Amino acid sequence: MMTVSLIWGIVVAVCCCLWLILGMRRRQMGEPPLENGLIPYLGCALQFGANPLEFLRAIQKKHGPVFTCRLMGNYVHFLTNPLSYQKVLCHGKYLDWKKFHFTTSAKVFGHRSIDPSDGNTTENINKTFIKTLQGDALNSLTEAMMENLQLVMRRPLVAKSNTPAWVTEGMYSFCYRVMFEAGYLTLFGKDLTGQDAQKALMLNNLDHFKQFDKIFPALVAGLPIHVFKTAHHAREKLAEGLRHENLGRRDHISELVRFLNDMLYTLDDMEKAKTHLAVLWASQANTIPATFWSLFQMIRSPEALKAATEEVKRTLENAGQNISFEGSPICLNQRQLNETPVLDSIIKESLRLSSASLNIRTAKEDFTLHLQDGSYNIRKDDIIALYPQLMHLDPEIYPDPLTFKYDRYLDENGKTKTTFYSNGIKLKYYYMPFGSGATICPGRLFAVQEIKQFLILMLSYFELELVDSHVKCPPLDQSRAGLGVLPPLNDIEFKYKFKHL
Repeated sequence: MMTVSLIWGIVVAVCCCLWLILGMRRRQMGEPPLENGLIPYLGCALQFGANPLEFLRAIQKKHGPVFTCRLMGNYVHFLTNPLSYQKVLCHGKYLDWKKFHFTTSAKVFGHRSIDPSDGNTTENINKTFIKTLQGDALNSLTEAMMENLQLVMRRPLVAKSNTPAWVTEGMYSFCYRVMFEAGYLTLFGKDLTGQDAQKALMLNNLDHFKQFDKIFPALVAGLPIHVFKTAHHAREKLAEGLRHENLGRRDHISELVRFLNDMLYTLDDMEKAKTHLAVLWASQANTIPATFWSLFQMIRSPEALKAATEEVKRTLENAGQNISFEGSPICLNQRQLNETPVLDSIIKESLRLSSASLNIRTAKEDFTLHLQDGSYNIRKDDIIALYPQLMHLDPEIYPDPLTFKYDRYLDENGKTKTTFYSNGIKLKYYYMPFGSGATICPGRLFAVQEIKQFLILMLSYFELELVDSHVKCPPLDQSRAGLGVLPPLNDIEFKYKFKHL
């Protein structure tokens, strides 16, 4: 028995040595510096997953601004000089942004491919997103979101006492609850069967969404959803609620959802529902933590709170809007919302500090990538990656980068600031929480308007206080690095009560 075990041990050791000798890529002439890692298939994935920012900074210090890492069987070329970002976009004919995104969506949400080249859609789905999330469509979405936010926020008023009472709640939990319900109603309409059914549905959907979203990073990393029974059940229940027969019992469904139903004519009803689930996740997963960070940073900074309160008051006065619990809800159009540079700066600064997106493109063929830092040979199917958090926290571009400065994106005249430099050169790309080029989030304009509306309504209807006025900023949840805005690792308690109006 001992001899057999010894033989098997030797065989395993020999196989590992052969993999180390023959299985790892060798850097060829003209290619970026290479980090294979020591673990088969995983490569550097564990170090990257533990803390991407610190890992990339260490490799950048070792190899310079361009280098290659093996991650989960893929070879990823990281470009860390923001002056090179524009150059990447000039190589569009060699790079495919759809392959990774469409494949990941199908794997995570369980639908067939929605890549137009696979023949399951009647048109380019990205164009549909732009058409239904921007321009005139954005006006109706924004109007519906403003109405639904107030529906959710003002609901507790159906009562009771003339003396408003303080309510203590976790701020992240509060933002999650309010933004999820208002966003769901805006995209998928209101339940025609009444408020009780609506409330029960939202509570179930919120719970299911949290269960599914919790294991989302593992699904993106390649683990099958069947490993996670609770999350798998939650995904199927969420999708079930978005089937055509269930949406038929809802009123004021968004143009986006109606368009997707018509486009994906080759998919069955459940697969269409799962594409709707993808839209739900995309609309919520980053907007919710972004809302939390914007509210938290604003409340804990007296200067930010004062400036935002004054801007909101001025905006409402200019729009002829009166704040009232009994009267009509607040209504601001696109132009009025766009003329709030202080809120814009607060949101941008909050996202700068909390976003950790990974911008990915796949090489369609072997080609040479010409950058600010030199030229590099790239192999077919390799991945080009930008990690903007490196830039967002660069002290040369953003002095004192870890400090929240509500006016960082305001110029000396109080208007939006757009001039930032690296090595004395003006940057075209200096703020990238939503991606860039063809991969830029088509719903980014709506997401910012949602957060802005939320802040306006919170300042208009509520008195707000942190339970601990000296509370430290919670750390970022690094388990979601690469997916967008990182949520807080722990919640922060705050108090709110309706104002005497």
